[in-house]
Amino acid sequence: MYYGDPVKSGLVQSLSRPGGNMTGVSLLTTAPEAKRLGILHELLPSASTIGALIDPNYQQADDQAREVLEAGQRIGKQVELAYAGSDDELERAFSSLVERKVAALLVTSDPFFDTRHDRIIELAARFKLPAIYQFGEYARAGGLMSYGINLADGYRQVGVYAAKVLKGTHPADLPIYQSIKFEFVLNLRTAQTLGIQVPPTLSARADEVIE
Repeated sequence: MYYGDPVKSGLVQSLSRPGGNMTGVSLLTTAPEAKRLGILHELLPSASTIGALIDPNYQQADDQAREVLEAGQRIGKQVELAYAGSDDELERAFSSLVERKVAALLVTSDPFFDTRHDRIIELAARFKLPAIYQFGEYARAGGLMSYGINLADGYRQVGVYAAKVLKGTHPADLPIYQSIKFEFVLNLRTAQTLGIQVPPTLSARADEVIE
């Protein structure tokens, strides 16, 4: 299972014909960053400044920064970037964003952030920052919102591919599977704690609402 675009990263020749002895599942984690920023805009349309948390050690960090800055321009929002690639840097990044008076936070997709999701959710609550994340597990653990691929679908396809390889299919004959089942999860309990009134049009679009 791979985060991001394996072709762009040079791991495979193409999605349809990966080549060599490789295949697998590609999670479209970074692609929806602009969509996540747009959801924050819908939640807080009067907010002028939104923060974005990025891991500078992540291979796609530069692309993420460029994408969220461009998305902010399109919707008339100023985007303030904060970088954290270690545990010590996480709290400093949140403090920096609060000092820059951001009204909400986009936590960009990143494997390091996923391993620290409890800590990041706790920091967002402490600094009273409405935040959106990539996986539903964040919202189910107390985060405000998430928008991204359904992890269960990705893991299911890993099992399907493993079974095919065990039955004799050569990995190079299996195209890279891109998980395209997205879900929007909204935690209304967290919204209430933050004092946020969620627009009915936004909650109506949620695939899962936690009350």
